[in-house]
Order: sequence, then C-alpha cells, then structure tokens
Amino acid sequence: MNQSPQLTFPQRLIASAIVLLGAIMFSTKAIMVKLALPYGVDPVSLLALRMIFALPIYLTMLLVIFRQETTAKPGRREMGKIIFLGIIGYYLASYFDFAGLAFIGASLERVILYLYPTMVLLISAIVLRERIHVQQWVAIALCYLGVAVAVSMGETELHGPNHIRGVVLVFLSAFTYAIYLVGSGRLIPVVGVWRFTCYAMIVSSLCVIAHFLVANPVSDWKNLLEHPWQVYAYGAAMAVCATVIPSILISEGIKRIGASNAAILGGIGPISTIILASFFLGESLTTAQTIGTLLVVSGVIYISLNMKRNSRP
Repeated sequence: MNQSPQLTFPQRLIASAIVLLGAIMFSTKAIMVKLALPYGVDPVSLLALRMIFALPIYLTMLLVIFRQETTAKPGRREMGKIIFLGIIGYYLASYFDFAGLAFIGASLERVILYLYPTMVLLISAIVLRERIHVQQWVAIALCYLGVAVAVSMGETELHGPNHIRGVVLVFLSAFTYAIYLVGSGRLIPVVGVWRFTCYAMIVSSLCVIAHFLVANPVSDWKNLLEHPWQVYAYGAAMAVCATVIPSILISEGIKRIGASNAAILGGIGPISTIILASFFLGESLTTAQTIGTLLVVSGVIYISLNMKRNSRP
C-alpha cells in the first residue's frame, strides 16, 4: 500500500474541526444523563429512550438516501460487516461501559476508556498493515497524559470486590469501539458516509431497544411512558445532539483523515465532559483538570498540523 500525500493546511483544519465537534457533541451525553436523573429515570431507561428517539431519524435519513442516490446498495458481504460493526460499535461498547461503571469510579473509567486510540493504531498496524507515524505517537502521548492529569484529583477508588470485572468491562468497551472505528474506516469509502452511518446506527438502536425489552419486565416497559416531560426532552436532545449529528460527523471525519487520526482527536472527549460539567452541573474545574485540558488540546493541535492521510489499498 502506498502512502497518500499529506493533507493541505485547510483540509487539516476542516477535518479536525469535524472530528472535534463530533467528539464534543458525543460528550454532552454524560451531562444530559446527569441532568435527567433527578427526574426519576434510571440510566438504562434513558439510554433506551435515546435510541428510541434516534431510530426514526436514521430511518428517515435512509429513506431519503434511497430516493436520491443512484449508486448500488451494499452487497451481502458489506451488509454483514455493517451489522457486525453496528452491534459492537454503539451497542456493546455502550453496554460494557455502563456495566463497568457499576464496579469502578468514573475517573478510573475515563482513563481506561480512552485507551481506544492506541488500540485503533495497533489494530490498524497488525490487521491492515498501516504504518504508525511518529506524529501519531506524540499526539496520543500528550492526550493520554492530559487525561491522566485531569482525573488525578478525582475519585479513583475501586468499588467492591468485583473491581477487576469493572476494569475488564470498560477495557472491552474501549476495544469494541476501536474495532468499530477501524472497520468503519474501511467501509465508509465503499458504502458512503450517510448510508454507512444510518445502517450501523439503526442496528445499534434496535439492539439497545431489544436489550431493554428482554432485560426488563413488562411493567417497566409501561414505566417508560410515565416519566415527566423533562425526561423525554433530554432523551430527544441526546438522540439529536449526542447521537445522530455526532455519529455523522465522526463518520465524515474518518472518511477524510482515517480511523487512527480521528481516534486521537477524539481524546478531547473526556476533557470536554469535564469542562461542560463545570458549566452545566456546577462542578469545580481544578488546577489539574486545567493542566490536563491544555495537554490534550496540545495533542489535538499537534496531530491536526501534522496528520497524514491513511494509506489506501
């Protein structure tokens, strides 16, 4: 495989802005969950509401794509890969993360979860034989150091005797999301950004909804319709602002700069969550978090200025 030419400066800025905006919008999910919980809804029900609201949007988008596009639909092989990525990317990764949080603190969860950029680089190198550039290692080191510093003043104690289970579950969340990013990087150029995103997210939405229905008694299904209006407002906001729009932005970013660079830029996620929490939840921004933010931003700027296109077959 030959290395494609380096991106021009405007291309780097636009691509970086797309990925960063997507990552920041994804990070608003945690804030909206915190804002909705006081109204008596549990996190699993809120996650189900998020995907229930998102599903019709993706179905509508897919219908529009079918009517406007004249290109051939994905074959069985491509559809099989999309279904697989949809299951692991936004269903299993989310489930493992939620399950792991029952055993470990949020700060430790963030540190483990944001190992995924390294996993993306390693999977790409081993499976796809893509070269790992020095710029990528420098950027990822800065991002990891920033996240570690940012959470160093937070709660990092392990909860209960099953803390190892929690660590493993969150690690699986990071690993499955890394597989999704690598796989999507190969399929998006073939299938198209909008079509791939719609297919994958429809699969993920159906999996989340089915999980809720299977894991909860019928009485809980009815309770899903009896929450205050604020719960549904946050659920709808999560669907649009923390699911649909960022999923398209991330897919578009992967198309432009590849999964590895997109994963590194996604390191802004935990930092943006900390900053948003200080504004919307009244959580104080510590000195360590400020320093961590600056380190992550430095890593993001570095990779934005030095990124290269991923290699193509």
